[in-house]
Amino acid sequence: MNTTDYIALENKYGAHNYKPLDVVIKRGKGVWVKDVEGKKYMDFLAAYSALNQGHCHPRLVKVMKKQSKKLALTSRAFRNDQLPLLAKELCKLTGYDMMLPMNSGAEAVETAIKAARKWGYKIKKVPRNKAEIIVCDGNFHGRTITIISFSPEDQYKDGFQPLTKGFKMVPYGDIAAFEEAITENTVAFLVEPIQGEGGVIVPPKGYLKKASQLCKEKNILLIADEIQSGLGRTGKLFAYEHEHVKPDMVTIGKALSGGMYPVSAVLSSSEILGVFNPGDHGSTYGGNPLACAIARKALKIIVDEKLSERSAKLGKYLMERLKKIDSKHVDFYRGEGLWIGIVLKKESGGARRFCEALMERGLLCKETHVNVIRLAPPLVITKKEIDWALERIENVLTML
Repeated sequence: MNTTDYIALENKYGAHNYKPLDVVIKRGKGVWVKDVEGKKYMDFLAAYSALNQGHCHPRLVKVMKKQSKKLALTSRAFRNDQLPLLAKELCKLTGYDMMLPMNSGAEAVETAIKAARKWGYKIKKVPRNKAEIIVCDGNFHGRTITIISFSPEDQYKDGFQPLTKGFKMVPYGDIAAFEEAITENTVAFLVEPIQGEGGVIVPPKGYLKKASQLCKEKNILLIADEIQSGLGRTGKLFAYEHEHVKPDMVTIGKALSGGMYPVSAVLSSSEILGVFNPGDHGSTYGGNPLACAIARKALKIIVDEKLSERSAKLGKYLMERLKKIDSKHVDFYRGEGLWIGIVLKKESGGARRFCEALMERGLLCKETHVNVIRLAPPLVITKKEIDWALERIENVLTML
């Protein structure tokens, strides 16, 4: 079967809820993938930062094989020997008291929302059914009914009503608007330290620090969604570290498994996660031994291979090189570490055609919000490989 055959099958039997580029990938290693015809591409998206450690990292493949032969799933009805070790290692690495494991990023966000609400009622003593959570315009936290209820995108909500109440939206990066939105019933502020799906939007310097101070003053939980931005992507273990703050809760996922298995978690204090009692929340697969063994190794790879430091150094190099490209299509560049948005001018015809042209030249990336090309290669990429990618990016931005 060839690319056309696979696409026809997917279009016939698969739901049409995505619009991927027309490349059918069969194999991957490091930053490179091959399609079903054997053509080689460089992956410059890293599965939206799930592949920070690269495709099929040998240490992850090894631990997955080893653990899958011993024990894959117990459910949380019983204990297993991997979850306690992951919990300890993750908390020691991040400085939090507790972690609650789930599977997908959206589940982690749902978990954080539930924890914040229950904390609001049990600890802060907000009146029953009155808890409010403040979110930001341009946010993306997942696709469950509750999460799309506070999405700014009309398409994400169209046809899925009635929606969940209890959320207020303020402009991203506007600290005055956030302060004005706070009431006595506000229990949390849910924010991405850098907005990924919004187009790699970095807020004004000091924004998160001021938000953190306000949260402390008003007895509000600061929840940082680090599902895309965390675990090395921006040049720090977490993006919030750029502002020298410590959120009350952090949601993580994606690179927590290095792309090998769905693993997510919520990190917080014992006071906040302590509001959960047996039966309040759970997941059959969350915290399973296979997931935990993979996550433990994925974290070790980030530390051992200094992926955060690599992202900082190579991200700076990539940004400097991009800014030297003289293109009539580019409005500006923005980002942090190896996470960069190329913002195109409105008259450029949209980012999709640029991503398709890059694919033809062997470089895979993805458009977001119509006019933004998002660059997020695996953090194991080398300077030589970045130079290879830059040749193709410059060619497309100047010749298309």
